[in-house]
Amino acid sequence: MNEAPKLTAGDRLPGDQTREQLIDRIIRVDHAGEYGAKRIYEGQLAMLKGKPEAAIVRHMYEQELQHLKEFERLMVERRARPSALYPLWHVAGFALGAATALMGPKAAMACTVAVEEVIDEHYREQAEKLGADEQPLQQTIEKFRAEEVQHRDTGLAHGAEQAAAYPVLTQAIKAGSRLAIWLAERI
Repeated sequence: MNEAPKLTAGDRLPGDQTREQLIDRIIRVDHAGEYGAKRIYEGQLAMLKGKPEAAIVRHMYEQELQHLKEFERLMVERRARPSALYPLWHVAGFALGAATALMGPKAAMACTVAVEEVIDEHYREQAEKLGADEQPLQQTIEKFRAEEVQHRDTGLAHGAEQAAAYPVLTQAIKAGSRLAIWLAERI
């Protein structure tokens, strides 16, 4: 009985990314995602002025700014190509944040929960792909992932699940977030 040859970690198949291409893609998509998160929170803050939830959103926003700053540094250091869809992330992020905040503070928190659940999964998958040779990048992703999970938990603690049409709203935002990830990895 003939068995198919076993592939080792060093084997590449046609169409597989090189290690450099993988790192470029990771940094590009994470930079785009952190920029999108910044814009979502800016949209929410613009609509939540004077509301108690604004302080909660501002804290998460400030953490996202630190994430963005780190990925901007990594883009330069690693010579990663930015997403060509940057103008789209600028407009779409703000619009999503503003629209959910206009629906009310609980909808804004539902937006945070939906986005952060997708990002938790995304960062986990990235960290698993990185080997010992990329431990600093892996540690950065894991640190940011933990903070994104805290954002999700903050959203849940502040009534996200009480938002009108929570299941529909969060599923739509998750689908949009997954599409944004797929596009930013490639474009």
